Amino acid sequence: MSGVTEQAWPHGVGTGIGSMPGTDAAEAATIVFGELPEFPHLPELPDRGLGADLVGRTAGLLVDLAVEVVPSGYRVTARPGAHHRRAVDLLRWDVDAFSDAADRAGARPAVVKTQVAGPWSLSAGVELARGHRVLTDRGATRDFAESLLEGLSGHVAELTQRTGAGVVVQLDEPSLPTVLAGALPTPSGYGTVDAVPEPEARELLATVVAGVEKLTGNPVIVHCCASRPPVALLRAAGAGALAIDATLLDGAPGSLLDELGEAWDAGTELLLGLVPAEAPAVPPGLRDVAGPALRLVDRLGFNRSILAERAVPTPTCGLAGARGEWVRRALSLTRDLGKAFIEPPEGW
Repeated sequence: MSGVTEQAWPHGVGTGIGSMPGTDAAEAATIVFGELPEFPHLPELPDRGLGADLVGRTAGLLVDLAVEVVPSGYRVTARPGAHHRRAVDLLRWDVDAFSDAADRAGARPAVVKTQVAGPWSLSAGVELARGHRVLTDRGATRDFAESLLEGLSGHVAELTQRTGAGVVVQLDEPSLPTVLAGALPTPSGYGTVDAVPEPEARELLATVVAGVEKLTGNPVIVHCCASRPPVALLRAAGAGALAIDATLLDGAPGSLLDELGEAWDAGTELLLGLVPAEAPAVPPGLRDVAGPALRLVDRLGFNRSILAERAVPTPTCGLAGARGEWVRRALSLTRDLGKAFIEPPEGW
């Protein structure tokens, strides 16, 4: 279980999940600091292509491991080539833009957030030299996890030095439910990779979570926006906070609701995805986007004050697909929701 339980971020704030639209790192960082000044996140810009997506970006952090691009995706290579160097450069430019935006905004947040692929999604998204996914080789999977921790050490130190803020790391595990279910396709597409047993998945994730906590001194967020995230496993691995899509919970089975209730009861923070990641046909109001959170609290039998104590509103997922003014609107709604959790408007 987690050794860090103190909340790292202020009450009544919102934050983003990670990705932003477009290719302009300076613009994205400016928007983040403008709309989420108390808990800003380092933007990811996957529209820039290879090396800017979740797996490629994270691979650029690896120490003594490198990847190249092949027709089926990313593959381990003996030495860093153009694709690997591009991922390294893109992240460096992003940190520069983030630091510059903070200076221009005069923002002095207590903490900033950065996002990387968790060990299972990373090892699911990269192939070994012989063409199998990294996660099919337990030794290689451990090597990737250790290399990621080593790379994160430098990344966290740089963010701290550049912003003067503490750092919270979010491990993105979109592939974990598929890995656990044995539904991950092989690179050839003709079969599926054997399921990873839950104890094994939990053990590796726990090792990485503990390592990240040691680096940052802050709770680790694990993000999984699947409709049925493995909440109990993530908690058992030591996650101090879970980031989930709360709009998918209305039809959730009782077992998942029980796991969420136990998480909240034990002091785990929930980052609740509430604001649509893309502009809906009808612009929502604050009460509309708050609905899933209020219904969740009521179903679990908690006092609604728990939203102020142990919840942070976010968009439902990354905003890479958002267009026009919706990016700013989504983030401002997120910030306003955080304030409303502290001081609920009349009628809630």
